[in-house]
Amino acid sequence: MRIFLAAIFLITTCACAQDVHPVSGRRIAPVMGVGGADWLVRPERVEEEHPDEALNLIGIPKGGTVADVGAGVGYYSAKLAKRVGPEGKVYANDIQEGMIERLRQNMAAQHITNVISVLGTEDDPKLPKDQMDIVMLVDVYHEFSKPVQMINHIRDSLKPGGRLILLEYRAEDPSVPIRPEHKMSVKTVRQELEPQGLKFQKSIEKLPWQHIIIFTK
Repeated sequence: MRIFLAAIFLITTCACAQDVHPVSGRRIAPVMGVGGADWLVRPERVEEEHPDEALNLIGIPKGGTVADVGAGVGYYSAKLAKRVGPEGKVYANDIQEGMIERLRQNMAAQHITNVISVLGTEDDPKLPKDQMDIVMLVDVYHEFSKPVQMINHIRDSLKPGGRLILLEYRAEDPSVPIRPEHKMSVKTVRQELEPQGLKFQKSIEKLPWQHIIIFTK
């Protein structure tokens, strides 16, 4: 029941979206507003998503520079900050000022000092070029209203050989209790991202509900 209510909450805190992806024709999902911020830090997320296992499977470099695009209130940003350590940096991006404000409050409360908050736009995450070892998109790519422009900028932010990593709810699995527009298949992700100068490496299928889909620049 808690899982079901979480899925319903995700639906009701978003505005309607009309656009589709120009390559795949996928309907672009609505963006979660600040009113849904508490859903991002729900206790059930540990059971539903296994976030620490996900980061173990990805491998976060100590001392690295990583970006959490669509960071919300910083749930993953905090975990990334601890993994890169004091010599590393985390760029935590969002397009909503309310999310960025709550993210800053959360980092201060946890005494995390190596997270740099970045207010981006719908078509540009405002990341520095050629500096990212990893850019992570956790349950967010399907909400990009300007996906082609965003991915172009994200690609440009990666170092040569840098990795773009998407966590997305599996569209291939009808038992995952999330609305279809908030899920993605590996096939669709590849269809959309490979033409933009990103090389598919692999998908990891060890999480309860999500793909881990890895591309390199």
